[in-house]
Amino acid sequence: MKERSFLDTSVLLATDDTQAPEKQALALALLQAGWASGHAVISTQVLREYFSASTQKLGIPIDLAQRKIELMASQMEVISIDSEDILQAIELNKAQAFSFWEALIIRMAQKSECRVLYSDVIQAERSLAGLQIINPFQSANNSKPS
Repeated sequence: MKERSFLDTSVLLATDDTQAPEKQALALALLQAGWASGHAVISTQVLREYFSASTQKLGIPIDLAQRKIELMASQMEVISIDSEDILQAIELNKAQAFSFWEALIIRMAQKSECRVLYSDVIQAERSLAGLQIINPFQSANNSKPS
């Protein structure tokens, strides 16, 4: 990871998804690259979503999910959401075809001056005001190399 990059919750969840080993390997590699470079960024929203989905959807024990969040928070920059971010996300939601939660992720990536947003949920292969949205699992989803 050569530039500041924002990781969506879907990337963090993929690191725990043993049902999709190729996707899991890609997510782990991306996470490790972000940690090694010091360029990985997440938001408090991502941490909340990760905890909820990992414990409820993936069945990860609460204590393990907590330890993973502690590790992620120590290895990545975590930015907090304020009322202005919410208002900016609402504006993005109104102007573009993004859900409010997607717009908030995009807002936080832009606020933290990331050049790349990795997500397999948000519409990939788009650029918004200098932010490129990339699906890091595109080749895994298509079963062909990119």
